[in-house]
Amino acid sequence: MTGRLFSVLVAITACLTPRTLPAQFTDPRTYTLSPVGINELELDYAYAQTNASLDTPVVVAGAHVEANEVLVSYTYKFGVLGHLAWVEAIVPFASLRGSISGTDISGSTTGTGDSSLQLAVLLKGGQALSAGQFAKYVPSTTLGVSLTVTAPTGKYNDDRLLNLGSNRWSLKPEFALSQPFGPEQKWEFDAYINACFFTDNTEYRGVEILRQEPLPGIEGHISYSVTPSLWASLDLRYSYRGETVVDGLDENNAQQNLTIGAEANWSPNSRNSLELVFAKAVVHQNSPAYTGVGLKYFYSWGSGIE
Repeated sequence: MTGRLFSVLVAITACLTPRTLPAQFTDPRTYTLSPVGINELELDYAYAQTNASLDTPVVVAGAHVEANEVLVSYTYKFGVLGHLAWVEAIVPFASLRGSISGTDISGSTTGTGDSSLQLAVLLKGGQALSAGQFAKYVPSTTLGVSLTVTAPTGKYNDDRLLNLGSNRWSLKPEFALSQPFGPEQKWEFDAYINACFFTDNTEYRGVEILRQEPLPGIEGHISYSVTPSLWASLDLRYSYRGETVVDGLDENNAQQNLTIGAEANWSPNSRNSLELVFAKAVVHQNSPAYTGVGLKYFYSWGSGIE
């Protein structure tokens, strides 16, 4: 039983790094048009709690993991064949603490998580515009695609209870639709379809091989511009499948996860933005009973930004 609880808690913590968590939202308005030549530095803080597993069908009463994370990312926007594109590099730093009540199983760890690189492009409605051209732009429908590659750069020790890294690569392709509507186009609807694909973890619990099936998901976001500098959104994401196989044995643990959330973004000027984020898993079959809050700060510079 102790070995089983050990694996459960390891599986719980494998899902907590915000940018690698499959159930985490893509931000609303990610695929809306902006000028080329823009640089953006993003600093995030997130706090999360969970009490259920990700890679195993067992949900252990009393399991509790807390995560505090700081994330640093850099984005650059440029033109490719007349279309807006961007590249984003992401490095997380986290502290995890976990335990199971009624047992002596507990642990903590601090360090870096798995880093990611994203490449994205707008295929429709996403012309590569200068700052002067963008000033005359009328918002319209955009269609975009992206690919995020997550590398196993995070802290991982196969004999430790808690790990920040997953010890495997993952790929996340995404297709996106953004549609402004309503009076003065203050409303926007965003729909995303994505999937996570994983390589094997050949050092799972030290000597086992963990294989996970793809984990697809769909998202919907409705946002409203209260003022030119303030918008808020309601968010919904559903993900499913992602069954795991350990040393050739099917765990029969297909996931279902329905997450709801809300965000608010305020930009006091063209260089600075603040964003508050809340997310909660309301359906979590073989997936984490996740509740998290976050604060994001964005600093932008480049062509046309005063």
